[in-house]
Amino acid sequence: MGQSPPVVLGRVNSLCDSFTFLSSSAFISGEGFRDQIAVEIVDYTAELPDECLAFVFQFLGPGDRNRCSLVCKRWFRVDGWSRHRLSLNAQSEIVSSLPSLFTRFDSVTKLALRCSRKSISLTDDSLLTISIRCRNLTRLKLRGCREITDEGMSTFAKNSKKLRKLSCGSCMFGAKALNAVLDHCANLEELSVKRLRGIHDGAEPIGPGAAASSLKMICLKELVNGQSFAPLVVGSKNLKTLKIIHCLGDWDSVLQLIGNRNQNYKENLNCDINYGSSDSNSNPLMEIHLERLQVSDIGLSAISKCTKIENLHIVKTPECSNYGLVCVAENCKLLRKLHIDGWRTNRIGDEGLIAVAKHCSNLQELVLIGVNATHVSLSAIACNCSKLERLALCGSGTIGDTEIACIAAKCMALKKLCIKGCPISDIAIEALGSGCPNLVKIKVRKCRGVSSDAGEWLREQRGSMLINMDACDTDCGFEASVSDIGVHETGVEVGQVTAVGASTSSNGEFELH
Repeated sequence: MGQSPPVVLGRVNSLCDSFTFLSSSAFISGEGFRDQIAVEIVDYTAELPDECLAFVFQFLGPGDRNRCSLVCKRWFRVDGWSRHRLSLNAQSEIVSSLPSLFTRFDSVTKLALRCSRKSISLTDDSLLTISIRCRNLTRLKLRGCREITDEGMSTFAKNSKKLRKLSCGSCMFGAKALNAVLDHCANLEELSVKRLRGIHDGAEPIGPGAAASSLKMICLKELVNGQSFAPLVVGSKNLKTLKIIHCLGDWDSVLQLIGNRNQNYKENLNCDINYGSSDSNSNPLMEIHLERLQVSDIGLSAISKCTKIENLHIVKTPECSNYGLVCVAENCKLLRKLHIDGWRTNRIGDEGLIAVAKHCSNLQELVLIGVNATHVSLSAIACNCSKLERLALCGSGTIGDTEIACIAAKCMALKKLCIKGCPISDIAIEALGSGCPNLVKIKVRKCRGVSSDAGEWLREQRGSMLINMDACDTDCGFEASVSDIGVHETGVEVGQVTAVGASTSSNGEFELH
């Protein structure tokens, strides 16, 4: 099932354009020329089992799939039961269409409901209908569904025992609704919450509920009182990923609870090992994102107790300094990805990065934004982090030709490099022409000292390298760009159903593609 059937797929795609096979012959008679065209209608898919036809449909986009469903009754029927993802324009006008819609698409497991700010959304009754019709629902995304209340979500949760992923944003329900989900959806693995109006000061604590053992990812974004999720975060025994983004309030105390939980887990595990037993189901945090938060070195010191962290983002947290980063580096020696946006506060620099170089030899990806690093720390990283493959240096006034020359000479494993808004010149580009032997992609933007001639020269020197420079036309497809957090879903388009593409929203996170 993992490989596409090229022969069958080619035939079916050709049928989307035409369903007639024309054969023509001409013969010469004694009286002149006469053309004879025989027309034979052949449906090459008639002999294909429904399962094979459904498999072919999986390779089509929403628009093409919708058009295929109009070809004949059979294709319409197969398309209906084989669609597992659906995205609805969740306005109140669609209520009357819900029964027929979910009669046709009776195998939906992933559903997105979106409503614009200017429209009235679906209500609790509609959500109840959906929960009854979609008994196999595993993923639900709610955006702008302001008419759905705590009671509606509670009823939905009771009918959706198989739910594994919930993402909700710009809705009006609050703690009561989320607690109902956590209590009734024992298989929930991912929870993403953004701008919930019902989560306010004085809200009741959230979690952990029956999902305490199954939750693996929690994302909290733009919340007034995100601290109410502390019981959920601390009580989720198998939590691997925690993202807290642009939430108000002091987060040091919450991070301390998380750190203490992991410390207690480690001590209990050592005790169990001494007595010949261990809990293999308890996995500590491996990924933490902290962005635009009121968090200080106290918080960083606390999460340094999560010694299994492999991916850490410290983005626009102005109270964090070298001290906190040193604590993390000394304890989190398995770190593979580190993203730091220092917001040009000059509180994180060479001292913290040297500690990373000294203790985190497994580092593979490093993104530094607004961090005034020099050749001292970059040289240490280049020498000690021999596995470094992806590096982004952006908005730093101290990263110049000397620093890039250091990277070019010592980063032997580097494959992707992004330099943006740094005071480098053509000299740095010349250094890259002979350095970093494994470099395959490079992006240089907003570096005024770099000329177009340097880009052309580099292209001549490294013909196989993909290059993206301000003055160059070649696009390498390698970006250090702002991207969306959350689950990307491909939607469908049927009647009032609208496609959910790769729409993104800014969160300040740099990604190396």
